[in-house]
Amino acid sequence: MLVKRYMQTKLVTVGPDERANASLYVMKKKGIRHLLVTDNSKLLGIVTDRDFRLARPSPATSLSIYEVHYLLEKLKVKEIMTKKPVTVAPETPIADAARLLLNRRIGALPVVKDSKLVGIITETDIIRALIDLEEARES
Repeated sequence: MLVKRYMQTKLVTVGPDERANASLYVMKKKGIRHLLVTDNSKLLGIVTDRDFRLARPSPATSLSIYEVHYLLEKLKVKEIMTKKPVTVAPETPIADAARLLLNRRIGALPVVKDSKLVGIITETDIIRALIDLEEARES
């Protein structure tokens, strides 16, 4: 079983200069937790829902709600993204991708072929592969 069988190829991407708030809105609208940051199909980084939570000020802040919104509106994706994310190739065995997710404690791996972003494989995709494997054993 290879990554290319289970990876998602309909990618949601943003540019590095995209406003963080706009990118978070895209993630919520699409129901995704990982957003790939690209420049002409070249992977620059990945931003997750956790990155957005960490970028917000503490609830104990002395800033007014207006100041918080003003600061968050100025924030760009490139300021909070993970640069040089761990990647896999489409031909990577699914078990190797699962080990990377587990050992690195991350939720997704961009899939790159010939320096071009071609997909993403997430924890959910790995679970889907496990279910397929189990169903194949049962039949």
